[in-house]
Amino acid sequence: MSGSDPAILVVDDDAELRTLISDFLRANGLRVESAANGVEMDARLAVERPDLVVLDLMMPGEDGLSILRRIRKPGGPAVIMLSAMGEDTDRIIGLEVGADDYLPKPCNPRELLARIRAVLRRRGDESGGGASGGAVRRFGVWTLDIVQREVRRSDAAPAPLTDAEFRVLAAFLDRPQRVLSRDQLIEAGKGIDSEVFDRAIDVTISRLRKKLGPDDPIRTIRNEGYMFTLKVEGE
Repeated sequence: MSGSDPAILVVDDDAELRTLISDFLRANGLRVESAANGVEMDARLAVERPDLVVLDLMMPGEDGLSILRRIRKPGGPAVIMLSAMGEDTDRIIGLEVGADDYLPKPCNPRELLARIRAVLRRRGDESGGGASGGAVRRFGVWTLDIVQREVRRSDAAPAPLTDAEFRVLAAFLDRPQRVLSRDQLIEAGKGIDSEVFDRAIDVTISRLRKKLGPDDPIRTIRNEGYMFTLKVEGE
């Protein structure tokens, strides 16, 4: 996957759909490789890391959620999950595990292309310092590395953040000690399926709290939203 255009890896056991998606994405200027399962995906990843993986949820052998858990790490590719099940529960689980976006199957290839471009654009914005204040933000005993998209507590190892987690945390850090409504946080996490994200915002914040560890600074303000209680310093 050499070259300057974004590199996409399509992982799906449905050969017809895999070919359809791959051909459409190539026709729209993306470099595309494909794999039928986790084993073939690993072989592709051993050669070169793509910018984004389009990953089917239900596959024989290792399923998409297991694969997602393996490849979600700092510096790893973005991931858009696909699922023929299309249930809200499956979408929320996919986002909770760390997918950047989620689409039900069968999906419109044009919509998939738009989602891919949106995720890659957000990734590019974030690596260039999408949240204001420099490459590092400090708050209390925590540090957010904007380039690596990971948060570190002074007494713990760094924890990688999903796209939704990063964007929501960045919104808190840009407006500390102020109440942010659910609508504001949903807007901060735009790009995630809006139908799901209204219900998944609490899941995203719950994941953030776990990654921040004890005494996390995010507080629930009843009937109003959430507040980040600490002052923030940037470099």
